[in-house]
Amino acid sequence: MRDPFRVGLAQFSPRLGAVDANLQRHLEFIEQARASQVDLLVFPELSLTGYYLRDLVPEVAQGRDSTVLQRLSKAARDLSLIVCFVEETEDHRFHNAAAYIEDGDIRYVHRKVYLPTYGMFDEQRYFDAGDCFRAFPTRFGRMGVLICEDLWHPSSALILAQSRANLLVCPTASPSRGMQTDRLYSAEVYDLACRTYAHFFQVFCFFCNRVGFEDGGNFWGGSLVVTPFGEVSERGPLLEESLVIATIDPDLLRRARIGASFAKDERLDLTIRELRRVSDERDADQH
Repeated sequence: MRDPFRVGLAQFSPRLGAVDANLQRHLEFIEQARASQVDLLVFPELSLTGYYLRDLVPEVAQGRDSTVLQRLSKAARDLSLIVCFVEETEDHRFHNAAAYIEDGDIRYVHRKVYLPTYGMFDEQRYFDAGDCFRAFPTRFGRMGVLICEDLWHPSSALILAQSRANLLVCPTASPSRGMQTDRLYSAEVYDLACRTYAHFFQVFCFFCNRVGFEDGGNFWGGSLVVTPFGEVSERGPLLEESLVIATIDPDLLRRARIGASFAKDERLDLTIRELRRVSDERDADQH
């Protein structure tokens, strides 16, 4: 069993296209987190660049060995980070990406798979989609990352849970959309998704959403820490910058999985077989 640790969610407002200014804000949050004895610090989607980049994408892109990421890795030292940026590959493709940094090294990079291109979103014009979901080892246990729209597809979380992830980290740049009773529709959906995934996949869920105004859009914050029982243990404020901190007790994971064995009982062979059948039927319908 692992020791308890402290997670921090850096709910802040990046400046659009201003990598140097955003880097400075990251360094400030790192020092604030270290002073608060945080072990894992999570930043929101595209935290180094801002969201509505459009033609700025190539200008703000970073390789994994960039000076910016090296400075963050060096500054982090004993602190683990999830940092979000535009990744440029060696063949000059661009991805909406999140890097996990531990002991001063980039240990894993997740590339956003589901790129929203509807309504106020236009990501497929500027980014290449990722093509996998992987759980990876960390000093806190096995972790999986879902960036924003990835979270709206339950199969994404299922894949990570069946890959033995104990932690789902969800960096997000969610603008305010619609009203549901007296709450934002987008806030309701993310709240429901995080609590549902945490409960049924028996994982901790760390949801970090940005705030601020950008290109006419308003980002609402409301970051969440959710236990494997589907309970919200910490909730960030709406519309305000905040470092949301929670102490994570790994024994909650043990207790949840002793009480019910949802992940163990999942019949992957049946799921795979039935999805292949559905895929074959759809292909037949199209011809």
